Amino acid sequence: MRTKLILDVLNTGKVKQQLLLWSQQFDNVVWLDSNQYDRSHTRYDAILAVDEFTSIRTSKINAFHKLNKFQRITKDWIFGYITYDIKNDIELLKSENRDELGFDELFFFQPKKLFLLKGNKLEIQYLKFFEKDVERDLETIQRLNVTKEARVNKLTIASRIKKETYLKKVGTVLDHIHTGDIYEANFCQEFFAEKATINPVKTYNKLNDISKPPFATFLKDGSNYLLSASPERYIYKQGEIVTSQPIKGTAKRSQDAKEDARLISQLENDDKERSENIMIVDLVRNDLSKTAIKGSVQVKELCKVYTFKQAHQMISTIQSKVDKALPPVEIIKTTFPMGSMTGAPKISAMKIIEKLEETKRGLYSGCVGYFTPEDNFDFNVVIRSILYNSNNRYVSFSVGSAITSKSVPLNEYEECMIKAKAMLEVLEN
Repeated sequence: MRTKLILDVLNTGKVKQQLLLWSQQFDNVVWLDSNQYDRSHTRYDAILAVDEFTSIRTSKINAFHKLNKFQRITKDWIFGYITYDIKNDIELLKSENRDELGFDELFFFQPKKLFLLKGNKLEIQYLKFFEKDVERDLETIQRLNVTKEARVNKLTIASRIKKETYLKKVGTVLDHIHTGDIYEANFCQEFFAEKATINPVKTYNKLNDISKPPFATFLKDGSNYLLSASPERYIYKQGEIVTSQPIKGTAKRSQDAKEDARLISQLENDDKERSENIMIVDLVRNDLSKTAIKGSVQVKELCKVYTFKQAHQMISTIQSKVDKALPPVEIIKTTFPMGSMTGAPKISAMKIIEKLEETKRGLYSGCVGYFTPEDNFDFNVVIRSILYNSNNRYVSFSVGSAITSKSVPLNEYEECMIKAKAMLEVLEN
């Protein structure tokens, strides 16, 4: 049971910064910020969950079974992440590439303290055992002086796959497509810095300021951090309705308004970009149908272009209706990993990209989000994100693109660099 308190907020921007700064005393933090983006369809503008009361950490072995049990026992808010490599719990797959970050493969926690911001209302929920902390915590939060510093540590970023090698690997993916092994594959590459030290909050703030995405995330799990400017929702459940919004199709921005409008029009009418989006829509429709009430899967938006600060993106929205008695974890299990980060057919694509990529994806192209006591949930896709292990002093981000029969290797490389722009700007200062 939770004690609830609702407060009026005069300066939401300041309160958000105070909450994030205050949260750093805890080992477990999940901060979710929609940046007031009207497409996010979320119940809250921002959410902060801190300090685990109970939790689950697990490898891939029976991961979804364990998560389902934990979610059903707690019947409370739980927050956490699922790494891409949990795919190995669903299919006979493996992940053997190098991993310098060391995130657990799945982690969720029941927070002692929860803050839910909507408009100028801040809802505070503390577990009954810790309700005595509310007044003291609020005083501490309100006293915090927040001055966002634009500068962060300057790093030298290296690429794990050199450009020439990347172009050859895309050629190999195209060979698989031309021989009929797959139709599409999301092939990714890592950028990294070793012996690196960053300030996670300052780095997140700068990344968020220059991106303003609808699914921004700051996650702290001990010495591991995720600083995410994700524009993509993986999956969302509200009542009986499940929504997935895959992104496929990217175009750069221009400071010139006419040129920017031309780039939007070009993306809207690009046959290659539309075809890769439609392939993933078909995959998502198939995944959702596994748990949907018969005949309820519908494409609400197809290949609609949305504009973000760093890029234009082609997004489709697919919905289904599910039985109220269906365990929510089952919906995640039957759609994971998300089609936008794998390819089609999904299993064949995952096998091929595992051989060609040189880094274990881990939390990149996994998801972060939460389950509510009412069995609703919301999860993003971990892209446009910086990952940091402060013990190992290792900083990493990855980017990828969808390879189809119409792909030109050099164009795919350039698309990756568009997606890398914000992270490079933040880390190289």
